[in-house]
Amino acid sequence: MQGLQEALQYVSDLARANEKTEVIEICGKTYANRDLKRYDQKEKAQPMKAASLSALVDYIANCSGEFPEDRDMIIHIESPKNVRLTSALDNERGRECLFEVEANVSEFRFGRWYDQEAFMIEAQANFQKNEDMELLLKVAGNVEKKNNVAFSDDGVAQVATMTVGAASKADVIVPNPVLLIPYRTFQEVDQPASNFVFRIGDDDKPTFMIVEAQNQIWKNEAVKNIKLYLQSALAEMPEEIRSRITIIG
Repeated sequence: MQGLQEALQYVSDLARANEKTEVIEICGKTYANRDLKRYDQKEKAQPMKAASLSALVDYIANCSGEFPEDRDMIIHIESPKNVRLTSALDNERGRECLFEVEANVSEFRFGRWYDQEAFMIEAQANFQKNEDMELLLKVAGNVEKKNNVAFSDDGVAQVATMTVGAASKADVIVPNPVLLIPYRTFQEVDQPASNFVFRIGDDDKPTFMIVEAQNQIWKNEAVKNIKLYLQSALAEMPEEIRSRITIIG
């Protein structure tokens, strides 16, 4: 019984010791042994969130009274899918984010194989129509096996057998590269076009894959398009609003 009391006393003392906050100094810098929350600091707002640039523009035009006093604002275009409205640094070199926008973009899986039906559906749902996309859909929708072989492939070019009429078939060269326009940024701006590699798989049934071919150079164009859209929107606002906002992208 005595041993149990001593053990309980030891645990109690250990708990009290762990409750104490120790402050130590190392190389002229002060540290604490636990995380501390400041109570002498103003609470920062939780950012509003939306999926369109027009929502951000509406907020700036109608809710500029929520901007921190005596501080300018920054629209930071972080990527083709993300834009944030934050304040300039305060006197403690902190920022307050008031609005975040994240675009709803294409869910097409580049670099993955699709069967014929899935490819036809996903391609039409996630790309803007253009001449090359119409050609891909024509090839993908009509390619078929011939003597157990759907196509020939030398590693660079592919030749596919496809239906060209009610009862006729022909070998056609699979187009590569192709210029396509997937939905990859905000709907309010022009979608960047870029080159892709189109491949037909050697499976029991035709399969298809689209691979990005330009190392994501399109992102620079998308950011530029977003910046131009926001600059145009701000230009129509009163001077007291637009003079406080800097766009970075």
